Amino acid sequence: MTSRERLSATVEAELLEAGRKAVADGRADSLSGWVNGALRRQAEHDQRMKALDDFLDSYEAEHGVITDDEMVTATRRARSRAIVVRTPPAKGASPTKRNSAAKRTRRGGA
Repeated sequence: MTSRERLSATVEAELLEAGRKAVADGRADSLSGWVNGALRRQAEHDQRMKALDDFLDSYEAEHGVITDDEMVTATRRARSRAIVVRTPPAKGASPTKRNSAAKRTRRGGA
């Protein structure tokens, strides 16, 4: 079993409410579990960002600094190859405001 320590922390009210709602909705076993999961995700995110920093430092040490122009070119290339995948709305469901706005835009409406 993982060792645990008691923690006292000041938390923004809306975040605390989100945790309580997760418990009430059955998406978390307890507020402590919900907070523990959030801390774990942040720690994992921080590890991934550190690994990315290390990779970029290593890459740039070997190949030179990645320029803004290279990043713009890579972004354009990636976007040009992207495949847009959307799930069709359920039968009988009304379109969302976003979908309605997109349809008006495609038809030339405001």
